[in-house]
Amino acid sequence: MDTGTLIQNVQQAASPTELIQAVQALAASSEAEAIPALIEVLGYNNPAAAITAMQGLVRWGETAVPLLIEKLDGYNYGARAYAIRALATLGDARALEVLVQAAETDFAPSVRRAATKGLGGIYRAAPQRIQTSLSQLVQDEDWSIRYAAVVSLEAIAQAVDHPNAEASLKHLAGQDAEPVVQARALLALQRLRQLIPSEL
Repeated sequence: MDTGTLIQNVQQAASPTELIQAVQALAASSEAEAIPALIEVLGYNNPAAAITAMQGLVRWGETAVPLLIEKLDGYNYGARAYAIRALATLGDARALEVLVQAAETDFAPSVRRAATKGLGGIYRAAPQRIQTSLSQLVQDEDWSIRYAAVVSLEAIAQAVDHPNAEASLKHLAGQDAEPVVQARALLALQRLRQLIPSEL
């Protein structure tokens, strides 16, 4: 079935089940024409279809990045959150500005969380910029943003053995006001210790 027909099936789906099946078929397409159509699905009021579309976009890899950035929905925060999750998963340096801005300033917590988690994956693209951003995010009043920052700090510490990242994790493990953030930071530190070979 050609991509045009697959897109038409998505647009004309008569039920949630039909929509999900149509999106699954579109996500399996090997034609780049599917990418903008999958991005459009991110804004549908159907989480299962949106997740399927997001996974399809991630499978496209770096090819999907420019359109994900260009078509980022400034009005529908649900669609924006899925797009940011896709960009965060892909870890492409071209998404740096989008992820930093979303993490620091977006009004939707789901968008901010996804972007914050993604910063760790693109750390090498702009170490100082991301370190500065995370130093602010670990102090955010929203505990879920601090939790997401822990995820990024762990990724950075694992990838580049960054002393500042580990120091921030130790501070959060001992000082954060939310037990769940403390626990996640402690888990990160435990995982990091497992990566360090014991001395003979």
